[in-house]
Amino acid sequence: MMELEALLLPFRFAFMQNAFLISMMVAVPTALLSCFLVLKGWALMGDAVSHAVLPGIVLAYILGIPLIIGAFAAGMTCALATGYLSSNSRVKEDTVMGVVFSGMFGLGIVLYVSVETNAHLDHILFGNMLGVEPHELWTAGIISALVAGVLVLKWRDWLLHSFDPAQAQASGLWVNALHYGLLTALSLTIVATLSAVGLILAIGLLIAPGAIAFLLVRQFRTMLWVAVILNMGAMLLGTYLSFFLDSAPAPTIILILTALFIVAFARRQVLTRRASRLRVRHG
Repeated sequence: MMELEALLLPFRFAFMQNAFLISMMVAVPTALLSCFLVLKGWALMGDAVSHAVLPGIVLAYILGIPLIIGAFAAGMTCALATGYLSSNSRVKEDTVMGVVFSGMFGLGIVLYVSVETNAHLDHILFGNMLGVEPHELWTAGIISALVAGVLVLKWRDWLLHSFDPAQAQASGLWVNALHYGLLTALSLTIVATLSAVGLILAIGLLIAPGAIAFLLVRQFRTMLWVAVILNMGAMLLGTYLSFFLDSAPAPTIILILTALFIVAFARRQVLTRRASRLRVRHG
């Protein structure tokens, strides 16, 4: 009985209950979006947008407007600027993204140190899952439900756009709307994860679940729900273990996702070698 009470101890505290709740909220949209980012090769775009929202947060604080508005505006500015520069220059898109997001991140740091704020930079960069406030739960819940709902309803359109934009356009799909819609979903999802894992670790939630599912399954439909299950399991387990390890939940979650990726990669290597041996024997 004493051991069971010790294992259930994290669920007795309100701050841990809020941490588990926001974990379940943001796990779904980040996992779904990660599948499209992995398939489309937009891993660096997720990194760029997650870093670029910092100046928007600081400017929103200075202007006295909700931080979510500044973060979303900065994220969309980064995404649109990247698209414009890559389309109107000889520089490749990944190079442009590196320049834009590092520049905006640097601007955010300069603005932060030049203005006196009550906001802790560590909480912005790494999240503050154990200090989530009710309004942050509402924000994360509404954004997560909106993004997840749109992705589930339109996943076939985005799948075709990710594989073959030309075929998507020939099929009558509005390619520009799909492109900027995915960027909008990315920016909104990063805003939803701000209070949970912060800017720097958000990229882990936006890439790792899709990458793990990609190694485990072959069908995209299956990849979506496998990524959601793995991401939610990792987030809940990481939050739970952090209580006993006396560590921050966000880095613990990322470490679990990294371990799952290594296991999935090793499994795929073993299956590939086994298949190669069978081909040689029957060849």
